[in-house]
Amino acid sequence: MKANPGGLIDPEFIFGREKLIQSIWDRLEQQCVLLNAERRIGKTSVLRKMVDQPADGWFAVFQDLEDIHTTDEFATTVYDEIQQYLSFIKKVANTARKIYEENEFGSVKKTTSRPWKKLLTASIEDLVSQQTDQKLVMFWDEVPYMIDNIRKAESEQSAAEVLDTLRKLRQKHADLRMVFTGSIGLHHVVSGLHSAKIATAPVNDMFAIEVTPLAPADARELAKALIEGENLPTSGIDEAAIAVADEAGYFPFYIHHIVSALKLDELRAEPNIIQELVQRQLVDANDPWELGHFRERIRIYYQDPQDAKLVNLILDTMATADEAQSLTNLLNAVNSQTAEFDDRDNLIRVLRLMERDHYLTRDSDGNYEFRFPLIRRWWKLDRGL
Repeated sequence: MKANPGGLIDPEFIFGREKLIQSIWDRLEQQCVLLNAERRIGKTSVLRKMVDQPADGWFAVFQDLEDIHTTDEFATTVYDEIQQYLSFIKKVANTARKIYEENEFGSVKKTTSRPWKKLLTASIEDLVSQQTDQKLVMFWDEVPYMIDNIRKAESEQSAAEVLDTLRKLRQKHADLRMVFTGSIGLHHVVSGLHSAKIATAPVNDMFAIEVTPLAPADARELAKALIEGENLPTSGIDEAAIAVADEAGYFPFYIHHIVSALKLDELRAEPNIIQELVQRQLVDANDPWELGHFRERIRIYYQDPQDAKLVNLILDTMATADEAQSLTNLLNAVNSQTAEFDDRDNLIRVLRLMERDHYLTRDSDGNYEFRFPLIRRWWKLDRGL
């Protein structure tokens, strides 16, 4: 097994996701799933493993929707995938094909609007009408990216119509299964639609499941396999694996990065060397771990400048705190730095969003702390705190 940071991982080498995958299959027996995941936590690897090794009685289709920018593109992409599936099971459905051909969906020259909603609905209903021994589930990765792209390229109304159409199809067809995932929180996209005075509740029928970092034991097993696979010199592979997993915060992506850097720099896999390497990478101006995303996305997620400023103040406070902070402590800390934020309700609203964006979490007493210690460590270094 070789280190492959950011690349496609062979399903054989995806560690520690068996319970999560089984829980997703179990839930799909009852309803559709909204898979919540932080960027680079391994959600796409989970989906690809489920597609490669589906549960008995299931046929899984994976589609990455990040590059979809229009309603036409989405409808056509779904149509193409379903046609391939129907061909695979040797079934023919003509309703969607007739709509596709009559409206020249495959033509780049046609400029007049096409009935994308009609094609999307017909494609999925053609699929549902074909009774087989296998149940099909559509794994749609980066749905929020696609919806936001459509909002920008067309309109808020078009973006909302895509989500509402999919919801109506799920409600109409009890056996239809969809899994949505995304690095951008879908709640931000929906909030943007609400701001445009579009009332929609597009995923309240879907069951939310979070993809977390690996369990420590699984992260160490992954690190050990990579150290062995890269044939790194070490005086104690178990100790080295523990150091890699712990320093990476149990994120598979960062585990791969650490081992890759050790190999590239021809370093021994020793705990002290691993710790020094990670410290250098966290302050590297080239940002090899792409951690700058956690800073840059604030202005995208929190488009109100006052909200963005508040988020930065909260994270600065949390990064330098020695323990979890109560709401009152955070309000006092923010007020001591600026007189602009003295609204407790507004602070609560932003804190709830920060929880959903995986910046913060609350302990059993309701106090706040960084969701991921690794990100806290990087934030403190990046902000010079």
